[in-house]
Amino acid sequence: MKEAFHIARTGRPGPVLIDVPKDISSGPCTADLDPEMDLPGYKPEITTDLSSIMDIAEALSRSKKPVLLAGHGALIANATEELVALAETLRAPVTTTLLGKGVFPETHPLSLGMLGMHGTAYANKAMIECDLVMSIGSRYDDRIVGQPARFCRNATRIHIDIDPAEIHKMIHVHHHCVGDARVILTELRKHIGKLDTKDWLKHLDNYKKRLPLKYRKQGGLKMQHVLDELDKLTDHKAIISTDVGQHQMWAAQFCLSDRPHTWLSSGGAGTMGYGFPAAMGAAFGCPNDQVWAIVGDGGFQMTMCELATACVHKLPVKVLVLNNHYLGMVRQWQELFFEDRKSGVDLEGNPDFAKMADTFPGAKGFTLKRPADVKKVLKRAMDYNDGPCVINAECVKEDNVYPMIPAGKALEDMILEAPKTRLEKPTGST
Repeated sequence: MKEAFHIARTGRPGPVLIDVPKDISSGPCTADLDPEMDLPGYKPEITTDLSSIMDIAEALSRSKKPVLLAGHGALIANATEELVALAETLRAPVTTTLLGKGVFPETHPLSLGMLGMHGTAYANKAMIECDLVMSIGSRYDDRIVGQPARFCRNATRIHIDIDPAEIHKMIHVHHHCVGDARVILTELRKHIGKLDTKDWLKHLDNYKKRLPLKYRKQGGLKMQHVLDELDKLTDHKAIISTDVGQHQMWAAQFCLSDRPHTWLSSGGAGTMGYGFPAAMGAAFGCPNDQVWAIVGDGGFQMTMCELATACVHKLPVKVLVLNNHYLGMVRQWQELFFEDRKSGVDLEGNPDFAKMADTFPGAKGFTLKRPADVKKVLKRAMDYNDGPCVINAECVKEDNVYPMIPAGKALEDMILEAPKTRLEKPTGST
């Protein structure tokens, strides 16, 4: 048990499975409560190689069009201060993965927001045109790489990661350094100076103006509109927790993260139902922060029973149900890649989530249907703090997330708006 907790909390933190047999769990415990650990193959304390850092510094010094890519590992290492200092010293733009959101302030002039499958167009354009990319705590996963053979093929590729198994796994890199991101960035900053990136930053600013995130307010209530207003009302300061699906991607696009550890989302496995319980944990841990759970109507129904727990503990979590009566992301893929053959995605049997919330003692339900009422209803929910509240936002049924890079395609194949013809069936994971 001690070894399991040690592995879970050190090196590259993560879950550890403990299998306790029935005869052990039901019997008396006579074990030493502070035993010696025996993990001969586990050595997470890695000494950083100074020569590798010097090689990276030299590569950076030659760059005219650099991009810093920050992932979850940089967040786990609490490397925000070091990352901001490095970016400002270099005058280099920064993009983040989905799980890296918040490690670099997204309102910072050097921020490009999130990149990848549903990232900003300007972040993806920067990756296509850069002459150097440095990944800090990102595993170069398929959602940001697309086609490995075409990813930053004309750029110098650098990888900083605490897990040596990640180096060269997805992308062959020219330079790498294994170790703690904060330690490496602190040392790296001693050996670098300001780069000549004036023209590069101006070029990317033009992309931001030409290819902004956008949506139409006409034609019914749009998820993007609701999330955009929420971000403005909370001034980027709320803790945002999401489920998995279209609402997750739109929240990543429109809800800016200016502080580390204020964006909670399930990547990798992509666990529907994650958003509300995670928000409850955040409310326990940060009672002075406003906590919003951004959920879909499909995922919320997997864990909405936890409203009882939230009521018992009087947790003022705001649950925003972006309700389009569909499993929206699956429907989007069926429409774009499978000749619009819908299967298992229609959720017309949804309950009235606002009325359901009112049946729980201490909870309150709100209904949002009209675009003109978005700000008013969100403010009413923000003012209710006697327990959890649920905002049932009845959004348009069929709307797709853009930009989009189809699975198995390269960043250059990014789709900015609804295509006029059907797309070919994607390859790789969904």
